[in-house]
This record gives sequence, structure tokens and C-alpha cells, in this order.
Amino acid sequence: MALGSMMSTAVGLGVFPALAWGAIADAAEIKVLSTIGVKSMVEELAPQFEQKTGHKLAITFGIASVLKRQIEAGETFDLAIVTAGVADDLIKQGKLVAATRADVARGGIGIGVRAGAPKPDIGSVDALKRALLEAKSITYAKEGGSGIYFAGLLERLGIAEAMKPKTKYGTGNVAELVVAGEAEMAVLLITELIAVPGAVLVGPLPAEVQNYIVLTGGVGAQAKEPGLAKDLLQFLTAPAAVPVIKSKGLEPGSRP
Repeated sequence: MALGSMMSTAVGLGVFPALAWGAIADAAEIKVLSTIGVKSMVEELAPQFEQKTGHKLAITFGIASVLKRQIEAGETFDLAIVTAGVADDLIKQGKLVAATRADVARGGIGIGVRAGAPKPDIGSVDALKRALLEAKSITYAKEGGSGIYFAGLLERLGIAEAMKPKTKYGTGNVAELVVAGEAEMAVLLITELIAVPGAVLVGPLPAEVQNYIVLTGGVGAQAKEPGLAKDLLQFLTAPAAVPVIKSKGLEPGSRP
């Protein structure tokens, strides 16, 4: 196929010109450090990017605060997707390139239980408080963006001390703990919850106490493939990615 035809085909598929050129160039590996908050979204979009560009993605998923510590300790990477606050701090430290900062998606927090288990009433703030106090056990990621917010919410509700003895702190997707029977209720980003087989969404936190976690991407200041990392970030935030983002329980960008 002639070069012009290849470029026309790429544009027709919604690929950025830089991505079309990337498919022609030698394949490269792009190292990505990503919060689990966008794991299901990235896992669906990554193969599309690889197929359209010919480049390969090496992705490590983790809690944003843990990834932050790895980056501060010298971990090499091309693109990082973390919570907005972590991204801004890494920019201040000179670890991410400020000009490349882009909000990829945002997600609300919800309550989940094991499939088949009774679903508590969490339709109001009072009902949520009652359901938490009546639960035999709960779990949330203590260092995760949703977990940090939820810990503060327990304080505001006046039940933090009462919940401590029956709280199991997770280090990954805590929905897996309710599926395993290690906790009765899980509190986490809705997108993470619905991605776990055997876990079901009871519902989002009541609107009065809901909080949206913004997931933000940035190219590493010491990236080996900065241009390709920027292309990937553009791919993940392009209009064509919106249906996938929404199908994973997220909303594009940082807008309410």
C-alpha cells in the first residue's frame, strides 16, 4: 500500500497523524505506570493503540500513592497515570512534564458486596451511616484516593472509632476481598468494583457526600520515549475513547 493510502486509512480510523507515523517507524516499548482506577479502561484501549501504532506497552498497575513513591525512588517510566493531586506533586518535583498534564477520567465512589449477598440501604447519608455501623466488616484501600477520602468521611460522620475494629485495609482492588469473603462491604471507585467478577455494586455514595477522584496523566521528565508517551496520552483522552471510558463506570476528564 502506498504511503498516502496508509495515512488516509489511519486518519479514517481516528488515529492521530503522529500515531500513523509511529506505525511505520521501528516498534518501541512504552513504559506506563498507572493507577488501578483506570485499569479496566487502559486494558481495553491498550491493544487498540498497539495495533494501530505497532508499538508495545509495558504497563504496571498500582495504587497512586505507591506509584508515587516508586517514581520518587527513581523508577523509570514514559507515562504515569495517577490521581490529580499526586500528578501535581510529581510535576512540582520535576518528575512529570507540566506541559503534558492531562486529566484522563474521573470516577465516583461506591459500595460493593459479594454477589448474592443482601444489599444494604445507602440511599441517604443517614442510611449509609446505619449500614456501615451494622456491617460486620468493611474494606477500603487506606492509601488509595477513594480510601483517603472515605477515612475522612467516617470522621465527619462521627463513626471512625466504631469502624476501626471491623475494617480490613486493602492494598489493591478491595472488591476482591468481598468476593473472597474477607469483608462484607467494600468502598472503592465504582469502575474498580464493576471490573471484579463476583462483586456487585450496591450503589454510589449519596450525592451529599460523594467525591470524584480525578485520574491524571503526564509524561515522565526522564522518559525514554517522550513523544510516544504523549501520543498514548492523547489516544486515551481522544473523543474516540469516550465510549470505552463511560462503559467502565468513569467519566471523561475532570468535568462534573
